[in-house]
Amino acid sequence: MSTKPQTIDEYLARISSDKRAALEKLRRAIKAAAPKAEECISYQMPSFRLNGRMLVSFAAWANHCAFYPGSFPLEIHKKELKKYDTSKGTLRFPIDSPLPATLVRKLVKARIEQNSAKQ
Repeated sequence: MSTKPQTIDEYLARISSDKRAALEKLRRAIKAAAPKAEECISYQMPSFRLNGRMLVSFAAWANHCAFYPGSFPLEIHKKELKKYDTSKGTLRFPIDSPLPATLVRKLVKARIEQNSAKQ
C-alpha cells in the first residue's frame, strides 16, 4: 500500500516521465510568477500557498494534466484560453503540450491579485 505524497517532489516521482516533464514546466512557471509562494500538497495535489492562502494547484490524470488557478483568472483570460478545455476553476491540457509559461504567469498573477483584494 502506497502512502500519500507529502511534497511536490514525491508526487512527481510517482507519475510517468511525460506527465512529470509537463508538470515540472508548469511548476517552474508558477515559481517564476510567485517566487514567495510555498509549495505544499492540498487535496493530494501539488499546490502553492501565498500569505497563508491557497494560490494554485496542478495534477496529472490518465489522459491529460490539469492546472487549477480558480475561476476568476480563467474568466478574465477566457479569450486566451479558447483552445483549452476549461471548467469552473480548471484548465486541462494535453500531456504532450504543456501550458506556455507566459499564460501560466498571467493566470497566477490574476490569482495573486484576487487573493490580495480579499485581504
